[in-house]
Amino acid sequence: MSLPDQSGRTETNAVRDGNETQLGRSFADDIVAHSGENGVLLLGEGRDAFVARAALAQLAERSIDLQYYMFHHDTVGNLLTQKLLEAADRNVRVRMLIDDMYGSDGEDDWVALDAHPNIEVRFFNPWVRGRSRGLQFITRFKNLNYRMHAKTYTVDNQVTIVGGRNIGDEYFDADPKLAFSDLDAMAVGPVVQQVEAEFDEYWNSEYAYPVATLVRQGTQAELDRLRHGKQAFFDERSTSAYLEALRDSPLAKGLRAQTVELRWAEGKIIHDSSEKKAHDTDWRQELLISQLAPYIIEAKRDVVIVSPYFVPGAAATTALCKLSQDGVRVRVLTNSLASNDVAAVHAGYSKYRIPLLRCGVELYELNEQLKTRERKVFTWLPRLSKSSLHAKTMTFDREIMFVGSFNFDQRSLHINNEIGLLYKDGVTAGNSTDKFDQNVGKVAFRVTLEKDSGGKESLRWVGQQDGEQVTFNSEPYAGFWLKAEVAVMKLFPIESQL
Repeated sequence: MSLPDQSGRTETNAVRDGNETQLGRSFADDIVAHSGENGVLLLGEGRDAFVARAALAQLAERSIDLQYYMFHHDTVGNLLTQKLLEAADRNVRVRMLIDDMYGSDGEDDWVALDAHPNIEVRFFNPWVRGRSRGLQFITRFKNLNYRMHAKTYTVDNQVTIVGGRNIGDEYFDADPKLAFSDLDAMAVGPVVQQVEAEFDEYWNSEYAYPVATLVRQGTQAELDRLRHGKQAFFDERSTSAYLEALRDSPLAKGLRAQTVELRWAEGKIIHDSSEKKAHDTDWRQELLISQLAPYIIEAKRDVVIVSPYFVPGAAATTALCKLSQDGVRVRVLTNSLASNDVAAVHAGYSKYRIPLLRCGVELYELNEQLKTRERKVFTWLPRLSKSSLHAKTMTFDREIMFVGSFNFDQRSLHINNEIGLLYKDGVTAGNSTDKFDQNVGKVAFRVTLEKDSGGKESLRWVGQQDGEQVTFNSEPYAGFWLKAEVAVMKLFPIESQL
């Protein structure tokens, strides 16, 4: 059971003439005026996050490079695909790198897109086609377990979007049943070239397989059918809120008119090596966490961690406890059991609650009942109706902020490939910290550790319901069977995979 030979694959790299494009000219003066710095705009609203990607595709003249763990063929996915096709028809080169965990979903679409002379699709760390996936997961588990979880979107080598969002309705407030509260950062400046260097590394790695080699060569007829289907889909939704936003929203107009206001600050891209899966656990040099850790452990005043999946492990728990004991205020917001979409992760997280609380770390868990109403209290927690936390951010000492794909869990630490933007902006980091402190009690339960008269410790969840303070003695709003499932999972040695 082996993958096809791809020795004839062509190596390509980011375009170098993007400065001559409209986007290049749009930001040229500001880049010169802020030498060495990066202009950043946080994209908290799902609709703005869609508009940014689609509007940049409309403005593209040379290239669009994108990599995603998931790319669903739903409303947002189809609308964005249509914009990518339109760009390719204008002779824009489009490179799409998709992790193959879900690459077989809509595989015919990927093959058809790849048939376009200006579009190439590659799957990262792929499954062998025509063979049982269940059997492969057993026989090739060590290889297939490593996934490209990074998410980037770069146009003309001039503007990039990095963050937590996959491409799918639930990440852009387009799914009426579920919304992941998420955050991206759109940036211009030196970090764009850093993202493109990362993309080229992954695109040209031995783990990136052209869809034409892995699946089959697409035909013009397949591309024509795809184009017709996407155009029909697009036309049917020509009056949708998302297309209206693409036409009329302040962000769309600002991008077209070159008037988008950015925050300028020093920053850099940090990411895992594309070779992460080839090295054992003792290899640390090019891990994202090795680049991020100094900012955590050297914090002097406070650390705020927002991570939907939080499984710190023994080493990170010790490090966070040391910070707290040294007088650094450490706050963590993660999903509650009821709002978490992966119960196994909660099983891994829950074993660290008591040790963290004992040493003074503050823990908050998203209030699942926010699904019944809408709030907008954090830059990175917009429209919390029908929501599960998915944003991955950190702030350090109200001066430095991290936005990326990195969950503070064992998979992101040691297994998956991640990326993020780390930048020094006291205004943004300070505002984010203030909003956290002002509003976290409205959207999340604070987990506390209580002792009874006999010294027995027990957890409490303190939050708000209908404007009144409420306290729970067990996981809020989680049913018996969900709690039982987590209790059973805690018995198995699966933490390294969470």
